[in-house]
Amino acid sequence: VISLGGIVSGRSARVGGDDMDEAIVKYVRRNYNLMIGERTAENIKITIGSVWPLEEELSTEVRGRDYVTGLPKGITLSSVEVRDALAEPISQVAGCVRNTLEETPPELIGDIIDREVVVSGGGALIRGIDKYLSKEMGIRVKCVDNPLLSVVTGAGRALEEIDLLEKVATAGRKAK
Repeated sequence: VISLGGIVSGRSARVGGDDMDEAIVKYVRRNYNLMIGERTAENIKITIGSVWPLEEELSTEVRGRDYVTGLPKGITLSSVEVRDALAEPISQVAGCVRNTLEETPPELIGDIIDREVVVSGGGALIRGIDKYLSKEMGIRVKCVDNPLLSVVTGAGRALEEIDLLEKVATAGRKAK
């Protein structure tokens, strides 16, 4: 949580896109005895992944190696199944957000409720992440327009305002 140019509270989620890919790999292995690679899992996540019910659920053909026979095998995987696979890692992300909000001073919670929580980075590309977190937190959540560029854009702006960057960096060290 950043307020008035300073870091008020924050946590680093120890879960990311690779963990979500691994969850998909494990789900497919457990439910279909099918071995797929991380690249295939990432493609599944991008193509049909969601953490909130879709108006029209999606599906995709997935090919891999059968664990029992060792032979190539194909299955059809649905977005509902991928949502099940992503339940644990996305729950960890929600827990991290929840803990950060719990550590935020009460006077700032009102501002967060009045405004919203903003999601950026690769996680913002997961379908329904805003709706999921909004339901979990009970507050409005939105995803930035260009989530993959937001960190770079923010870093560039910070460098343009080096005095403010120093202030934020110093506040972050004091918060620890």
